[in-house]
Amino acid sequence: MGDDSFEDLLRRLTPRVLGSLVRRYGRFDSAEDAVQEALLVATRRWRDHGVPEQPHAWLLRVASRKLIDLLRAEQARRRRETTAAGRVLPGDWSGPPADAGADDADDTLILLTLCCHPSLSPTSQIALTLRAVGGLTTAEIARAFLTSEAGMTRRITRAKRTIGDSRVPFRMPSDTERPQRLHAVLHVLYLIFTEGYAATSGPDLHRAGMAAEAIRLAGITAALLPDDGEATGLLALMLLTDARAPARLTGHGELVPLHEQDRTLWKAGPIRRGVDLVTRALARGDVGPYQLQAAIAAIHDSAPSSEATDWRQIVAFYRLLAQVSPGPLVRLNHAVAVAMADGPAAGLALLDALDDPRLVRDRRLHAARAHLLEVAGDLDAARAAYLRAARLATNTHHTRYLNARAGRLGADSRQ
Repeated sequence: MGDDSFEDLLRRLTPRVLGSLVRRYGRFDSAEDAVQEALLVATRRWRDHGVPEQPHAWLLRVASRKLIDLLRAEQARRRRETTAAGRVLPGDWSGPPADAGADDADDTLILLTLCCHPSLSPTSQIALTLRAVGGLTTAEIARAFLTSEAGMTRRITRAKRTIGDSRVPFRMPSDTERPQRLHAVLHVLYLIFTEGYAATSGPDLHRAGMAAEAIRLAGITAALLPDDGEATGLLALMLLTDARAPARLTGHGELVPLHEQDRTLWKAGPIRRGVDLVTRALARGDVGPYQLQAAIAAIHDSAPSSEATDWRQIVAFYRLLAQVSPGPLVRLNHAVAVAMADGPAAGLALLDALDDPRLVRDRRLHAARAHLLEVAGDLDAARAAYLRAARLATNTHHTRYLNARAGRLGADSRQ
């Protein structure tokens, strides 16, 4: 087994083992530490002696022993401090042991709802999800957030402590809480993906590992919620969007906008799967925002060129999206689609009507206006808008691209 397959296996097993321990012992922070120690043991042992016949049972057994050692050490410390008189020894728990072998339930979805608990900030939800469910190390998560490992360790520790203090039972949320909690899970997975696909800062435009991890977790979630159209829609949206990644940069690392990309470089397999998923999800009814965004992505991915894209159908989907999930970015994208269908003047009129203060300092509004002004032939205004968008961009690739467009228009206008 290669290192990639070896790591993939451990990542698949991590949430199941952690879920079993938390369900049994109710100690999220200690259970997570125990699983991390078990993963280190597995990495050394399996690499030298091969993967055992039942890797899940092996890892669960080792993690359980690690956790019992941690709890016993904690109890001994507390007894010495004479402050924990009422605690029950791990061997006296009333439920069956987590490593009894009979329980092979997949607790990944419950674990996801726990990591996305509303008491945590969005950043902490993402970090804890990547650590506890994604199986990423603290160093890997710190690199994804462009922060120090020590800082990320403190953030994850605080998040685990918050979960522990909240005393939330390890079970699926009640029927009344479930829609909101599952919505939070899908939102966190979407945030992980968008940061991986279009990094908001730093030198890399595409953090492939982070995007791939989001797709993997979305696939698990969709499989555990087969009747949830939004879970399927989110997976389809990620697949259809990530399929374009190979065409987003030139060989020299320059950004290529969607309408100029070489579509022969797009990944055909994920596109076929994404189109199939969203088609089946939409057929069920009860359409939500992820399904609608996936439908728009499917139209883009199925078109042989930007000119051949069915922009009127995209406009119709954006109108539906504005009804079920209104927001400034939906209105911005709708304006661009209208411009592609009816001409730049129609799109610019809609952009001018956007008065949401959240967009004023967003490069996407000014970049869209610049492009439409350029198409309309107002090169001086387009150049100014490109420069304003460049000043607001936080990713190096976006800044270079926008400045280059402005520079080219400056040269053209002087001819």
